[in-house]
Amino acid sequence: MTAWAAAPISMEAERLTGELVSEIGDVPFEIVWVHQGDSLQIEVREKEAGEVPVVPPSSSVAVWGVSFSGAHRTRWARIALPGAGDASRPVADWTGKRTSQGPGWLGFLADASDLLAGTLDPDMVPALIAQIVVPRLATWCAVYTTGSDGGPLDLAYLWHADEARIDGLREELDEVTVPSVDNLTPVPIQLGDWQSLAFPLVARGRSLGMMCLGRAGRFPDDVAQLAEDLGRRAALAMDNARLYAQQADANRALQRSLLPPGTPAETPGLDYSVVYEPAGENNEVGGDFYDLYAVGEGTWRFAIGDVCGTGPQAAAVTGLARHTLRLLAREGYDVASVVSRLNRAILEEGERARFLTLLHGEIRRTPDGLDLSLISAGHPEALRLRPSGVVESVVTSQSLLGVFPEAEFVADQVHLGPGDVLLGVTDGVTERRSGGRLLDDDGGLSKLLAECAELSARAVAERIRRAVQDFAIEPSADDLAILVLRAV
Repeated sequence: MTAWAAAPISMEAERLTGELVSEIGDVPFEIVWVHQGDSLQIEVREKEAGEVPVVPPSSSVAVWGVSFSGAHRTRWARIALPGAGDASRPVADWTGKRTSQGPGWLGFLADASDLLAGTLDPDMVPALIAQIVVPRLATWCAVYTTGSDGGPLDLAYLWHADEARIDGLREELDEVTVPSVDNLTPVPIQLGDWQSLAFPLVARGRSLGMMCLGRAGRFPDDVAQLAEDLGRRAALAMDNARLYAQQADANRALQRSLLPPGTPAETPGLDYSVVYEPAGENNEVGGDFYDLYAVGEGTWRFAIGDVCGTGPQAAAVTGLARHTLRLLAREGYDVASVVSRLNRAILEEGERARFLTLLHGEIRRTPDGLDLSLISAGHPEALRLRPSGVVESVVTSQSLLGVFPEAEFVADQVHLGPGDVLLGVTDGVTERRSGGRLLDDDGGLSKLLAECAELSARAVAERIRRAVQDFAIEPSADDLAILVLRAV
């Protein structure tokens, strides 16, 4: 302990120490004086504890007691230091605990690090910091943070050992000037009768805020050092959470830009529905994609495709495919020409190129239904459902995209009469696996579609989606897209 802390009561402390020692028998012992901030704790630790009566100290002490650990016994008593303040106020203390050099504090720091590393939510980190600190290191803790642009400090979270006093403490803090985050050392804060210290939160050279601690008595040197160490760990956790949140926001913004801007609000003669589920809990876009857009009065284009792989790399090719299809459609190219040009565009990506399967077509409204020009470039077969329940494949499979530069494509002509349904899916449906079986084994998808006669496009899509989910217990590791077109 620091000598200045015990100097005013050294004589009284020595008398109390002598009294505690006088009751020790002929056994090894050690004497420890522990600075507790607002008090001095005197401990006499016996190496072999015998059955001796416990007698309270005759000297005036704030509190005393006996602690046991295995075959060891510690008699201790605490003397209040001058200027310790009102003893009735709540004080964070560590009765009978070792200093920050001991294994208890190392365990505390390890547990705190695990808790802080367990979240990547930047709004959760300040709350964790405060609740880790109180009441172990201080009676209350206020965490201030700066914005990503380094703006003024804002009170992010406040915690007090006595929850009823949080509102009052908040009002007191509103009147206090918190030190600048540019100060890289602990700074005292003037806040009523509290002994308060502000610790900077700095990580990777960036100032992220301040951690303010308060207690009724002085801060022991070892506790201040422990709080400073914890502040560094907390700042690193806060910085990691901020970086993760920024990256996640950027990913979501990029992924949203790859989704279709919308489907036609009105499609006379055409009832349609789409289902899209990318794999991965943080993905909004994957390797599968769909699109449906108007190109003229009573004429629409559609696409459903699957890029090899998942994640951001596949999503980049998804964006290329969707934008290319729309752009060439506006330029008046027919379906076969669009697919040929998209194939060359993918190959021009070089090492970034990915294989792509695609079902692309044009829909024209006619007096007796819908006429479709379709191309299936290595894609799972498109199925037509008649109102009678008959299901048949209606397109010829051609070369997938991104493989052969010389590939040529020819459109198949398909007619949908009133009530006919055209179903297009990606392999996230047909290759859904349960053990050694796939959903489309033995014509499984055709059998599912045959049960959907007379259903709306939305009902058909939902029936297929639910069947994919129910086919296996585990979550799907592949993206999924379903497109249903129905003539009305």
